[in-house]
Amino acid sequence: MIPVLSPNVLRFPALHRALAEPNGLLAVGGDLSVERLLLAYRSGIFPWFSEGDPIIWWSPDPRGVIFPDRIHVSRSLRKFARRIDYTYSINQAFEQVISGCIEQRAELEGTWITDDMYEAYCDLHDHGHAHSIEVWHHGELVGGLYGVLQGTIFCGESMFHRADNASKLALLALRHHLLPAGLSLIDCQMPNLHLLTLGAEAIAREQFVSLLEQGLQGSIDANYLKPQSISGIYA
Repeated sequence: MIPVLSPNVLRFPALHRALAEPNGLLAVGGDLSVERLLLAYRSGIFPWFSEGDPIIWWSPDPRGVIFPDRIHVSRSLRKFARRIDYTYSINQAFEQVISGCIEQRAELEGTWITDDMYEAYCDLHDHGHAHSIEVWHHGELVGGLYGVLQGTIFCGESMFHRADNASKLALLALRHHLLPAGLSLIDCQMPNLHLLTLGAEAIAREQFVSLLEQGLQGSIDANYLKPQSISGIYA
């Protein structure tokens, strides 16, 4: 039986109780408060559900991750990045980035970023826990990503692009900007083909939890998280 969480009790089941099929289904219910979301991410858990469904919590095994120093940059992408006049920033358009992710997912297969999810992650951003990377072209937002930072681990939630390679370059901008500040891991939950081409890999949940515990012992310098431009990605 799948555990049902009470909105009044801030607790999750042990990860070993997650189902093998569907992979990682752990619990339903609860709420999307800042406190519960932070507890979830610190525990290796994330919410994922569709409009009209109850809140569903997941902890898959294996887990999709990207080690920042192992991101694969093809020769063609490197040449493209040097040629195109994109500019990059962090935390300058968080709500616009989520909206871009919603629009792209709705066009492709239907979005899981419900109105409640949108509000919850904007709330996390307002509290300094969720962050966005933006890609601009002549002042227009053409791509980006957002996620939740826990210690030195960036828990990626979604990305989008409206121009060639913009989401891939958003990931490279994230790595470029936060790696000097101590970024140790990018959690991509369940990697898709797009992320696998960039070096995402699957590791056992037990290994992920160990890396998560290590990452929670550190922190990213707050100066790197202030709204600002990101430059010199391939300087």
